[in-house]
Amino acid sequence: MSPAGFEALRTEALACTRCPLAAGRTQVVFGVGDPAADLMFVGEGPGREEDLAGEPFVGRSGKLLDRLMAEELGMQRSECYIANVVKCRPPENRDPRPEEIESCRPYLEAQIDLIAPLVVVTLGNFATKLLLDTTEGITRLRGRAYPFGAGHLVPTFHPAAALRGSGEVLAQMRADLVRAKRLLAPGGLR
Repeated sequence: MSPAGFEALRTEALACTRCPLAAGRTQVVFGVGDPAADLMFVGEGPGREEDLAGEPFVGRSGKLLDRLMAEELGMQRSECYIANVVKCRPPENRDPRPEEIESCRPYLEAQIDLIAPLVVVTLGNFATKLLLDTTEGITRLRGRAYPFGAGHLVPTFHPAAALRGSGEVLAQMRADLVRAKRLLAPGGLR
C-alpha cells in the first residue's frame, strides 16, 4: 500500500461534492485506523456524532463495535481500518440513496484496493449488498465467509441492530467476528 496514494485519496474525498450529501455535511468521514490493516470493517454511513467528529462509529454503535472487537478479536480500532459506504451523513440518518452510494463507491473501492485487507467485515445490509453485488439481505447472507479480493468477506449485522434487537443478534455478531478472527489466523479457513 502506498501511503502517498492513500493520502491522495483521502485528500480528494475530503473535498468531494459529487452528490447532494456534500451540502449538508459538517465534514467528510473518510475512515479511521491502520491503512495497512489485515482487517477492514465497512458500515453504511456516518450518523450525527460521526459527522461532528469526522470519524466512523463513534456513537453508541461504535462503542459496541469497539467492545466486540476487543472481546472477540482481541483488537482495538487502531489495529484495523473502519470505513463506510457513503462518506457524508444522509439527512436525518435516512438510508443512503442509490445515486449517493454510486457517487461514493469509487472512494470505498479505492480504500479496499489500497488497504488490501485479508478480511472485510461488512456491517449491515448496505455494505454487504454493495460489496457482494447482491440483493439478498443480511439475515440470509451472514453466518459464512465469501471469497473477496485476495481474501474473504464476512457479513454481519450493523451494531445498531444489536442495540435495537435481541440478544440473538448480538450472539450472531459475535459468531461472525469469531469467523473473521479464524480467517485472519495463519492458515485460517483458507
